[in-house]
Amino acid sequence: MRPPATDGDATGALADASLSEWQTSFSSNPAYRLAQNAVTRNNVDDIAVNHHVAFSADHTFSTLLDDWGVTDQKQTGRCWMFAGLNLLRFAARQKLGVKEFEFSQNYLMFWDKVERANYFFEAIIESADRPLDDRSVAFLLDGPVSDGGQWNMFINLVQKHGLVPKSQMPETNSSSSSRRMNSLLRAKLREGARRLRMLHAQGASLDELRACKTEYLQVLHRILNIHLGTPPQGFAWQWRDKENNFHRLEAMTPRQFAAEFVDLPLDEYVCLVHDPRNEYGRTYTVEYLGNVVGGQRVTYLNIDIELIKSIAQRTLEAGEPVWFGCDVGKQMRRDLGLMDAEMYDLEAVYDTPFDEMDKAARLEYGETQMTHAMLFTGVDVVDGRARRWRVENSWGGETGQKGFYTMNDSWFDEYLFEISARRTYLPEALVAALDEPPIVLPAWDPMGALAR
Repeated sequence: MRPPATDGDATGALADASLSEWQTSFSSNPAYRLAQNAVTRNNVDDIAVNHHVAFSADHTFSTLLDDWGVTDQKQTGRCWMFAGLNLLRFAARQKLGVKEFEFSQNYLMFWDKVERANYFFEAIIESADRPLDDRSVAFLLDGPVSDGGQWNMFINLVQKHGLVPKSQMPETNSSSSSRRMNSLLRAKLREGARRLRMLHAQGASLDELRACKTEYLQVLHRILNIHLGTPPQGFAWQWRDKENNFHRLEAMTPRQFAAEFVDLPLDEYVCLVHDPRNEYGRTYTVEYLGNVVGGQRVTYLNIDIELIKSIAQRTLEAGEPVWFGCDVGKQMRRDLGLMDAEMYDLEAVYDTPFDEMDKAARLEYGETQMTHAMLFTGVDVVDGRARRWRVENSWGGETGQKGFYTMNDSWFDEYLFEISARRTYLPEALVAALDEPPIVLPAWDPMGALAR
């Protein structure tokens, strides 16, 4: 009988002598034993927290725009959508004359799922000549639908489907906890993808493929109606403003409502990113990153972090919040509502540095990516430079400072990746760069992570 095949080069196997030596080294070091005693009984972040940073935190700002309560995306990945709607409600509140107001996040979620299903099927049709194990095809099938998104995807939904007040399409169980609904949507999308690829292999025409696609889209539309409710096609709405004056709007469509109460030039906004792996002053996009076929393409203008910071500061000082995307899980305390690049002293716990990779290397090796979108609503400026930023999150009011966070400037440099801003804040040379065809990054590039 032949012995089992060896997995890998046996000369690279762990040696018993090394394991014994490592254990002796650990057990003989009192600092390691102390760390073990602490971490086995406590959350490591509570052990590693840098109390100098925590105790010196200041939550005051020279420019502060918010005087409202935060929103709550619940158990979903709709941060990009919430942050976008929180930006739009800033202007809508003023026009409506009210202190508290929310657009329906469920309404946009419904249309994002429908549009994204169509986008997915079109990508499957476009890539039908590629083998099933092609990396892009495998990427499409791995995550055919998610809750995430990007700034341009948000704009696509508003411009095509409009907006409604939250009262016209409130949250449902599935809009607040989307995992089960998404699993069912993924099952039908993958089934549809298989059928489309089989039809293509049999020589079906584009019209025949799209007829098949339409059948699946109708089923997905039905599933979404069951889970999220039916989006209103028209509605009447009435409210009282801060002065107790009564207002009524007769029947209007969601697009008419958006046109009436979104007082921002959405076509003027561009997405600015800091991606130190790639050349500055160039535009980039990501393959198969989008939601509305025929809508705006997700396009990034890559610029230096200091220019992003300057534009964000100028926008806030001009009286307008700023939508941004970041890697939220790094160096952040929910209970304190604080983000600082030195929030945790992990080297003191483990006796090894955790800062040997810069931002570009972390992107290249999968150690960082965009994971969350929020809104800047304030900034503290000393001698013309920002030293901390006020952040409106969408995790409800139970964490942070009633749902708001303070981002120290050190965190901005390391973990912020993008903002949306008016193109008028850009130097002339960079405005011209926006008209250049974007460089296409692969579908799995970290610059597409926020939509996943």
